[in-house]
Amino acid sequence: MIVNKRNIDKGRTAMLMGALSVAGFLMLLLLQGCARMGNPDGGWFDETPPRVIGTDPAEGATNVKKKKVLINFDEYIKIDNPTENVVVSPPQLEAPEIKGEGKRISVQLVDSLKPNTTYTIDFSNAISDNNEGNPLGDYAYTFSTGDHIDTLQVSGYVVGAEDLEPVKGILVGLYDDLSDSAFQKKPMMRVSRTDSRGHFTIKGIAPGKYRVYALQDADGNYMFNQKSEMQAFNHDIVEPSFKADTRQDTIWTDSLHIASINVTGYTHFLPDDICLRAFNEILTNRYLVKSDRTDANHFTLFYSYGDNALPRITGLNFNSDNAFLVEPTEKRDTIVYWLRDTALVNQDTLRMQVVHNITDTVGVLREQVDTLQLIAKTTYEKRVKDAEKKLKAWQKEQEKRKKKGLDYDSVMPREELKLKITPSGDMDPDQNVTISSDVPLVPVDTAHIHLYSHPENDSLWYAERYELRKIDSRSYRLLAEWRPGMEYSLEADSATFASLYGEVSKKLKLGLKVRPNDSYASILMTLSGMSGKHVIAQLLDGSGKMVKEAYTDNGQAEFYYLKAGKYYMRVIVDANDNHRWDTGDYDKGVEPEEVYYDPDVIECKEKWDLTLTWDPTARQLWRQKPEAITKQKADKQKTIQHKNLDRAKKLGIQYVPKL
Repeated sequence: MIVNKRNIDKGRTAMLMGALSVAGFLMLLLLQGCARMGNPDGGWFDETPPRVIGTDPAEGATNVKKKKVLINFDEYIKIDNPTENVVVSPPQLEAPEIKGEGKRISVQLVDSLKPNTTYTIDFSNAISDNNEGNPLGDYAYTFSTGDHIDTLQVSGYVVGAEDLEPVKGILVGLYDDLSDSAFQKKPMMRVSRTDSRGHFTIKGIAPGKYRVYALQDADGNYMFNQKSEMQAFNHDIVEPSFKADTRQDTIWTDSLHIASINVTGYTHFLPDDICLRAFNEILTNRYLVKSDRTDANHFTLFYSYGDNALPRITGLNFNSDNAFLVEPTEKRDTIVYWLRDTALVNQDTLRMQVVHNITDTVGVLREQVDTLQLIAKTTYEKRVKDAEKKLKAWQKEQEKRKKKGLDYDSVMPREELKLKITPSGDMDPDQNVTISSDVPLVPVDTAHIHLYSHPENDSLWYAERYELRKIDSRSYRLLAEWRPGMEYSLEADSATFASLYGEVSKKLKLGLKVRPNDSYASILMTLSGMSGKHVIAQLLDGSGKMVKEAYTDNGQAEFYYLKAGKYYMRVIVDANDNHRWDTGDYDKGVEPEEVYYDPDVIECKEKWDLTLTWDPTARQLWRQKPEAITKQKADKQKTIQHKNLDRAKKLGIQYVPKL
């Protein structure tokens, strides 16, 4: 028998290729199965939060000497922004090194350990599993360098003193030194940090008496030593305690369905309702922030704080005698100098000596002499070229009109003075008309201003009395008796208003109509417990902007001529009766003036007259401000996604969650 070796080799090769193909196919199926593990149809999702399976040192260990902590988990984990979300207490002047290492977290403390002290590493909700993001929940690790663990806790909220906004990310700390100077001379003993709701919990506290402070710690030394730092204090003494209590724990099948409600016992730590009102002090140190000459016709000096004495200016390359029209702001921290002479306006560089009061290194106001050089942003040459370009364009337009036989001018008219008039159409009876300009105005002759009224069902116009009051160098207010349902015509002759630089206004005729009484609502609010106090009551719109304001000392706030809509109310207890909110001062022991928000929306409709009662102190401050006008919204809480329920629905089977 003759055997063909080549055929045998071919057969073996074919068998080998077939075997490889089957193996490859099986491997492909295996890989596809593995690839589907994270998909709804490839297996059940992991809905179990990571679990701590061991720590070194042990959780709650005492007499600890080492500064490195290892926390081990049953699965891979991740830490969300440990720098902001993990708080070590007592506070660490040298930031600890916190790392996620697969199934482990390592914390390396850099500061020396304090003797006989409970240490708390509060991870809050920063830990979750690496795959599905299931949160571990509120987790804190504790050890002690002494022979016992301190377990007491206190909690509460920090809100903005002026607007009751939740203050996110501010430090809150305890002192057992009850003196006022401790906050400025010693680091906080134990600390926490507020979440997006302004809520905080300070853990690992020993029995005793404490004072609580909040601090936006700019320099990381855990004490208030910069007036620019936001802070909060009160004079209350806090004594931590606890009691046995029960609560209802709801187990959810998904976001809509409840699996069960369990009543469980827990240790209720008190107080849990501390409220701190955070504020910034007025920075009284005075220095020149900047000088600016954006427009050639004026320059501005910006100071950090106002002063009764205005700067004295001497021109170094110009004559400064009667050279300026000076316009300080109400706080006198910003001062505008309008140049009276157009020759100075055309001078690109102004060099001057400024004598002003500046705070020295020990905090005392002293006269200081500085030399300033102010350069116009747009040079005189550039302004001349722009004017020539504008003239040529105007001349070209007039030539076109002339060729077409239309009216034309041979002399370009002067620049028209632009006025801003508000309101410019419909208005309320309690409004007045404001007339303003971007540049200073020369005194106005009221003989050239006329106000006429046109009663309903009357064809005639009648002259009305008015008063024109100067607000500042650039604006006036026209006051009159604005009667509901009446039409008015505000008229002014040409050139009635003229600027410091010669621009004049054109002839003015503005129609105004006062809305009728039946288009308004009114509110009479009785403020319980506020009688005898100076109160500023403010009505706010849907964005939190003030639309009406009333001052009262009898507990009755009245608001008229309200348009239909939704309103909110806040009150300021104006302790010094200066008709504005005032901040606090730690050195003087003065807390900010009290502010309250009505948590309920007030809905007004046309022809409605509402009589309401509100007790501003009836609800805790952190629960007062309506969600609709709260700008600092609470972060979305991390929760288990319950993806298995959706998968079970697709498969047509019943899913029972693990409890």
